[in-house]
Formats: sequence, C-alpha cells, structure tokens
Amino acid sequence: MEFTRRTVSVGLLAFPLGATDAATHNAPWPQRLIRAARQQIGVTRYYDPSYVSLAYPGGDVPDDRGVCIDVIIRAYRDAFAFDFQQAIHEDMRSNFSAYPDRWGLRRPDRNIDHRRVPNMEIWLARHENERADLDWQPGDLMTCIVGGSLPHIAIVSDRRGWDGQYKVIHNIGAGAHEESLLGLYSNERRFRFQPSELS
Repeated sequence: MEFTRRTVSVGLLAFPLGATDAATHNAPWPQRLIRAARQQIGVTRYYDPSYVSLAYPGGDVPDDRGVCIDVIIRAYRDAFAFDFQQAIHEDMRSNFSAYPDRWGLRRPDRNIDHRRVPNMEIWLARHENERADLDWQPGDLMTCIVGGSLPHIAIVSDRRGWDGQYKVIHNIGAGAHEESLLGLYSNERRFRFQPSELS
C-alpha cells in the first residue's frame, strides 16, 4: 500500500494568497522552514519507525506518525517543495558506496533511505551544508546520538528555552514537539541547508 502527501488545491487559482500566506512565502527561508516544522506539532502525534512502501517521488507515511527525520522531510516539502526522498535516492543511485552500509543493503531503497539520519548526514555533507562550528542559528539542522547509539535529527527553532539556547522541533518519541535539546546529547553536528543554494 502506498502513502503520499495530500494537498488541498481547491480555489488556489481563483483567489490570491491571503496576507498570512503571502507573508510566510516572502519570509526569510529559516522562518519558512521553522513554521512548516511547527505546524506538525499536534498533527504528528506518534513515533513510528515502521518500514512503509511509499509513493515516489513525494512519498510520506501518514501525517500523524513517523520518526525524527520525517519532521525534517515534511518541513522542507511544505516550505520549499523540496523532496529529500528524491534527492537522496538519486544521489545514492550514483554514489552508493559513499553512504553507510550498516543496514546490509546492496542497492538504494527509495522507501527508507531518506528516512535514515546517517544517510541524511552524508547527503548534507556531500553538498557542503555542514558547518564546523556549533554557533546555532534558527533553521539549522542538528544531528546527535541519543542513548549512545541512536542517530537523531531536529530543526533548530527561533525560540529560546530555559537555558537561553534555541529550542528544537523534533520527534524523539512522543510526536512532533518543541523543546530544549541542544548540548544534551553526544556527537552534535550542525548543518544549514537552503534548497535554492543547491546547484
């Protein structure tokens, strides 16, 4: 069974963008990304790592569930119409040996490859989106290791937490939510990816 993102297009051609939509479209890209991620809060309510056969391109698991990386995939699709599923799959088809072999695959799998944090890290680094410092900025992507072995990814928010640092938007086990996380786990890496910068 295939799942795909549903979009509502009724009336889009008949009416101009509303003031809120126009402001969002013209906002700086980090704000657009953060807004798209924040809109998942209360919608994505479950952490579900199940393997699912997806439509391609643009495939997605149901909106009410997913894992940490699904927050990022959906936010980039909703904010910029950028499809990590297609981008990572195409790069892996041409450069399979550049990606981790920890899952024992012999060829790319468009249903799951983009939903694995180590693959996302490789893709972002290969396209020169990793930052050497940890001078966190809203719209950054933060990856880390949770519990000593579990890769995790989150979007850095524009809101600050109790510790004065920016919060993140992620799904670490209870659906999409926003909370303080920076500096709490090991192997933090910082990425900053604006789709229009990708040639």
